[in-house]
Amino acid sequence: MRVALTTLGCKLNATETSAIERRFAAMGHDIVEYGQPADLLVVNTCTVTEAADVECRKVVRKGLRAAPAARVVVTGCYAQLKPDAVLSIDGVSAVVGTASKISIPEMADTIMQSSVPLRMVPPLTGQTLFSPARSSRINTRTRAFLKVQDGCDYSCSFCTIPKARGPSRVMTLSDVRQELSAIAREGFHECVVSGINLGEYADAGGSRMIDLLHMIEAMDLPYRVRLGSIEPNTISDGIIELLASSRTIVPHLHIPLQSGSGEILRRMRRRYNPTMYRSVVEKIIGRIPDAAVGIDVITGFPGETEHHARQTEQFLAELPWAYLHVFTYSERADTDATLMGGSVDVATRRERTRRLRQMSQQRTLEFHRANIGRERTFLPEGYEQESGCWTGWTENHVAVRLPGEPEMQKRPIRVRLVCEDGAALRAEVLDETSIEQPSLAEWV
Repeated sequence: MRVALTTLGCKLNATETSAIERRFAAMGHDIVEYGQPADLLVVNTCTVTEAADVECRKVVRKGLRAAPAARVVVTGCYAQLKPDAVLSIDGVSAVVGTASKISIPEMADTIMQSSVPLRMVPPLTGQTLFSPARSSRINTRTRAFLKVQDGCDYSCSFCTIPKARGPSRVMTLSDVRQELSAIAREGFHECVVSGINLGEYADAGGSRMIDLLHMIEAMDLPYRVRLGSIEPNTISDGIIELLASSRTIVPHLHIPLQSGSGEILRRMRRRYNPTMYRSVVEKIIGRIPDAAVGIDVITGFPGETEHHARQTEQFLAELPWAYLHVFTYSERADTDATLMGGSVDVATRRERTRRLRQMSQQRTLEFHRANIGRERTFLPEGYEQESGCWTGWTENHVAVRLPGEPEMQKRPIRVRLVCEDGAALRAEVLDETSIEQPSLAEWV
C-alpha cells in the first residue's frame, strides 16, 4: 500500500509523523511524497491558531486532488478537539485522537475496509499512556528528534494544548537511554530532546529533568544534544550548572516569555513573573556567555494596552537573547482568554508583531556579529547549488553558510566564522583534521 503523510504545526508533530512513517515502512508499505498518488493519506494536524484549522481542510483537498480514491486519516490536536468538524470534511475516512496517532499503521486495514467514516478519539485522562516518537533515517535528516514528554498540566488561559494532548506523561529514563542509543546507531549527528512541557519531565521512578540531563551527559553520546522549548520556571540553578559544563548538550535554550508585563502574564496564567524570567536568563548567560537564548512572545493578548506592549519591548531590550519567535494572538474558542474583555484590534496586534520582529532581526544580527572570529562546530544540513554553499547551524544556533562541494558528507565540522553573509555567517574549515568523526563502535 502507498502511504503519504504530512504534518501541520510544531516540530513535535513532525517527530510523531516520522514515527508513524517508520512503522508503516517496517510493515512493508511504500512511503510516497504527500501530493503524489497514494492509497492512504495521513494528515497530522495542529490547533495553535484558527488558521491551522483552515489549513487542515486545504491539505486534505490537496492530497485528494492527487489521489482521489485514497482513504484519508486526520489525526493530531485539531482532530482531538474537533473530531466532528474533521469528519465533516469531504473525503475524510477516519479521525484518530492524539493518544492513538502512533498506532495508525495498525489501524490501517480497518480504515481501508470500512464503508463508513470512523471516529477513534478516546478521552484523554490520567490513565492515557505515553506514546514514544522519534524521527528516523527515512527523513534523510542530519538531525533526529526524540519526544520524551507529552501533554501539559498547566492551565494557561490562551492554550488548547492540555485539552488536545492531555495530562503530562513521559518516557521512562531507561527507555530514553535505549532511544538515544538507537539514534547513535542510526548515525545521526544531533538529537533534539523535546516535549510539550519538557521541563516538567518526571517519571514514575521519581526521576526529574535534572536526572534526565545527567543521564544524557553520562552516556557520552557520539552526537550533540539540543533541548526543545523549556519553561523558565522549570530551569533550576542545578540545570544551568550542568549545561555550563556539558560536553554533549549544546548552549542553546528556547525559553517562552509571552509577555514582559507582569499584569499580562497573570492574565495568561503563566507560572512566573518578569523578575523571575530575567533572573533565569541572566544566570544562563552569566554561566554560558556564548549561549543562544530564543524567546516566544505573544502580541495583542486581551487586555494588552500600548503601555503593556512597550513594557514588553523595554523588558526585552534589557535582556541578553539571540532571537524571538513572535506570535500574533488569535482567539481560540476553547480557551478562557476568549472570554476576557479588552480585545485588541487586529491591526494593532499586527503592528506590535512587526515591531518585535524588527527588534528580533536586529538582535540576531548583533548576536551573529559577536560570533565572528570564533571557532564553532557546524553541522551541514542543506546545499545551495547556486552559491555552492552548505547551510546549517552551529552548536549555539548561529546560521552558517560554508563553501563546499555538494558531495561533502553531512557531518560536524570545526569552522571559523569569518564574516556576514546575508542572514547567516560565512565560515571556513579550520583544517581537514578538524572534521569531527566520533567513534560509533560501542553503539553498533
